[in-house]
Amino acid sequence: MYIDGFVIAVPTANRDAFIDHARTVDKMFLEYGARRIVEGWGEDVPKGTTTDFARAVQATADETVAFAWIEWPDKATRDAAMEKIRNDPRMMGPPPPFDGKRMIFGGFEPVVDLS
Repeated sequence: MYIDGFVIAVPTANRDAFIDHARTVDKMFLEYGARRIVEGWGEDVPKGTTTDFARAVQATADETVAFAWIEWPDKATRDAAMEKIRNDPRMMGPPPPFDGKRMIFGGFEPVVDLS
């Protein structure tokens, strides 16, 4: 397995647009080999004393932190999918309902997986 993780500041007023955008884009990830995608809307995201999710993405008072991950069968599938997604004309649609420049993302190799 391989995991991509994302933290995003989304204008709270754009919640429905964020969900619509996620449903559209996530279908492409599944089409290109993702096994599972989870999109979470911040509900209990505490402020920290040193750092926190909101500070990490420079969220303002009128924004909500969203957290998402994509599960892939392996890194090779993820890498091939990302290349296809970058070149997919469907990605040239309307802009996302959040500031992508403040998105934090990265790929992770699972080291513990408990069920």
